[in-house]
Amino acid sequence: HFIAKEDMVFAGKEIIKQGFNDCFIISLKNDGTHFKAGETIASVGGPSDKILKKERVILNLLQRLCGIATLTRKYAEIGNGFNCKILDTRKMTPGLRMFEKYAVAVGGGFNHRLDLKSAVLIKDNHLLASGGVKPALKNISQLNGSVPIELEVDRLDQLREGLEYEINGFLLDNMTPDEIVQAIDFVKNNSMNNVFLEASGGITLETLKEYAATGIEAISVGALTTSAKNINLKMEFNKVSE
Repeated sequence: HFIAKEDMVFAGKEIIKQGFNDCFIISLKNDGTHFKAGETIASVGGPSDKILKKERVILNLLQRLCGIATLTRKYAEIGNGFNCKILDTRKMTPGLRMFEKYAVAVGGGFNHRLDLKSAVLIKDNHLLASGGVKPALKNISQLNGSVPIELEVDRLDQLREGLEYEINGFLLDNMTPDEIVQAIDFVKNNSMNNVFLEASGGITLETLKEYAATGIEAISVGALTTSAKNINLKMEFNKVSE
């Protein structure tokens, strides 16, 4: 039996199914199910040696993914109240990116920028290396809309420069809620296009409500994966009568 030792959101149904594909599944709950401490997530049967060889690897993965899903659910519940999407980032554990992004989705978050080929994000270091907003945007003009382009800004004057080019979105980095409201109003009044706006930069569970209330479309949170605490799980054998 796989048992939750604390309240949690489950993510890892396929890990159990595929990990124990040479055993048999007695019971297995769906991803996204909320469990209280002491409740059974899944029950697996088979030869004890096969189960024990896989125990630690599977538990380690489950603990990590359930931790991410559980933390994401807390953020998503706040964001949903303001029709604000909670996005993940590329701050992932090497080798576990697809697992961790899946856990974010299970928790109610949204996967954003899967890899460097998915979209162009022009960040502060790119602006410094290129010499500013306009030179950076000119450098990518040859893409001709083949991938989405998003510009990270931390000042309204950068936003103003960026709107002169046909880019798809802006990442409002480390802005205050008041500055975000100003940025949203500026884009609405100065662009005829559907420009995507997301906020980011140290937004926590404690401050999330204030940021989501600005009307921002989405908030990206690196902490979904960098600050998620592994959930405490255990696997216990049933005593088998002879």
